[in-house]
Amino acid sequence: MRRRPFLLLIVLPATLLAGGAARIVQDQCGPFTDVTPAFCPYVLELYYLGVTAGTSATTFSPDDPLTRGQGAVFVAKGVNQALARSSRRAALGQWWTTTPHWDLGLGVTQVQNDPEGVASDGQDIWVANEGDGTVSRVRASDGRLLDTWTNAHGADNVLAAMGRIFVSGIDTPNGRLYMIDPSQASGGATIVAADLPASPFGLTFDGSRIWTANVDGSVSIITPSSSPPWPVTSVSTGFVEPVGALFDGQSVWVTDFAANSLLRLDSAGAVLQTVATGAGPSLPTFDGANIWVPNDTDASVTVVRVADGAIITTLTGNGLQAPFAAAFDGERILVVNGPISRPGHGALSLFRAADLAPLGNFVADGFAACSDGTNFWVSLQGTGQLARF
Repeated sequence: MRRRPFLLLIVLPATLLAGGAARIVQDQCGPFTDVTPAFCPYVLELYYLGVTAGTSATTFSPDDPLTRGQGAVFVAKGVNQALARSSRRAALGQWWTTTPHWDLGLGVTQVQNDPEGVASDGQDIWVANEGDGTVSRVRASDGRLLDTWTNAHGADNVLAAMGRIFVSGIDTPNGRLYMIDPSQASGGATIVAADLPASPFGLTFDGSRIWTANVDGSVSIITPSSSPPWPVTSVSTGFVEPVGALFDGQSVWVTDFAANSLLRLDSAGAVLQTVATGAGPSLPTFDGANIWVPNDTDASVTVVRVADGAIITTLTGNGLQAPFAAAFDGERILVVNGPISRPGHGALSLFRAADLAPLGNFVADGFAACSDGTNFWVSLQGTGQLARF
């Protein structure tokens, strides 16, 4: 008996649509009086998604010409909606983007000393702890610390590739590349390359080889082998102070901190293209179309289109103060402005990737960030924690 009113609510609209109300729906498409039935479903889809509001409160003007500017707005808003509806965040109903309560100890995991680089393998978050040469494995679903690997001296950045975890280690006189097998019990990380330049930092994988950006003024290309040590080729021509590295599916890109540039490289490490950025470009991220370059010493982010290396825009404001690292979650770009201990640092800045719109910022003692496709994860260098956002 309690279900009967609910059933009546379903039946009544259907009955009305079958009768005289059908003509009302055809004569007026939502608020619009000038849209034919053939186009009505598509127009209403755009209207209810917020892509367009029409040309007045009651007209859509379906036959009016569209300018290039208006078309760009439609496409950008449509891309935003497509990303939002297809993301893991949507599937889990995690729509919130508000400031987390890290000050209350919520959403944080204690790792080890001086956490720096972070990476997701799709299930767990891996953290390079430079202070004590360890690597932490944190379960993304609940933030639980699962394992800690040792023997990664100077661990400063981390990469998930080929079912393994790779860690760059600052050492003297030579840097190192370590490897961890997540399927095995935790223990000491395996050294796969011990003859890198002294300061490898940026890490990326091109589908067959691992690349390191070495702050001393070179780039190293490491070729996997059946057993260590793996062959290493280091290239110094064209570099001053490489810091960050990424692969866009076709090319490897490296940021050069001292040269204020983003460099596109060929397969041998030679510079193919130089893009002038802001001062101090650091750890970039790629959103599938553009590279976001945080410029550490001039409070800006340079957005570069990978197709031709053109600068789309240079972003300022929204909490950008000496930005150091960036990450992409499928919809949004998170920029980490570095640890509070460094002057001008201490904030996270959020932007929407599709239209570059600022989404807000808040104070945080961050160093670097990654995304698991749902949440951002930020290493909090000063407190030895990994924080979820």
